[in-house]
Amino acid sequence: MNFAGRVAVVTGAASGIGLATVRAFAAAGAQVVAADRVPAVQAAVAGLPDALALEMDAGDEGDVQRLVDAACARFGGIDVFYANAGISGGVAGILDADVALWAEVLRINLIGPALAIKHAAPRIVERGGGAILCTASVAGLRSGAGGTPYSASKAGVINLVQTAAQQLATSGVRVNAICPGLIETGMTQRAFDYARESGKEDKLGQLNPLRRAGRPEEIAQVALFLASDAASYVNGQAIAVDGGLSSSHPVTRQDYGRPAF
Repeated sequence: MNFAGRVAVVTGAASGIGLATVRAFAAAGAQVVAADRVPAVQAAVAGLPDALALEMDAGDEGDVQRLVDAACARFGGIDVFYANAGISGGVAGILDADVALWAEVLRINLIGPALAIKHAAPRIVERGGGAILCTASVAGLRSGAGGTPYSASKAGVINLVQTAAQQLATSGVRVNAICPGLIETGMTQRAFDYARESGKEDKLGQLNPLRRAGRPEEIAQVALFLASDAASYVNGQAIAVDGGLSSSHPVTRQDYGRPAF
């Protein structure tokens, strides 16, 4: 997968899946724009030969427009936009999550990708076509893999890419989602740290057939594939990368009135 001469924008790029994807695109020859709301995003492009880092809020329309404009000003256009930024929102259940939590999770996790498509798609069309990717989750496929606002937001992302793929028909822009399972990132770090400290590291990922958690680099490779010409006939899809977890989604039984997790 050769991305020489192509421009790839990645949000949520300061750590985890976003950082791994920035490095993967750069290694494949792309000119990379890394974006995140934390200053650490500057380190994401350190040592890369032709890259730009920008601090921004992926759920703010003005910031998304500024990101797109900055990428085009620096590199002349955009070929790939990976709307990866997201937050977990914790594990509040349907009876516990307040409106403020719902609003913030949906703003970043769902409105953010919608804004990315809105502002990036026309610029990708100007380049003759390309790809938009969004990070969804196995939590968006079925219950049992995340808190209620998070799961609903990721289900929305899956429908968003399906809808966008249809509305961008004949434009040359493909839109797909990646649905990671349990991956070691900043969002999941507490769970990984707890498992290691308590001697239960072997329990991580035990519900999927591969019996292990995933690595950010494994998601990054799927992102590269979906953005590449090798995936030229893949459009409007939600690709699970979860070790087989979503083939059954086993969960602990939940009872009314008791915490979900």
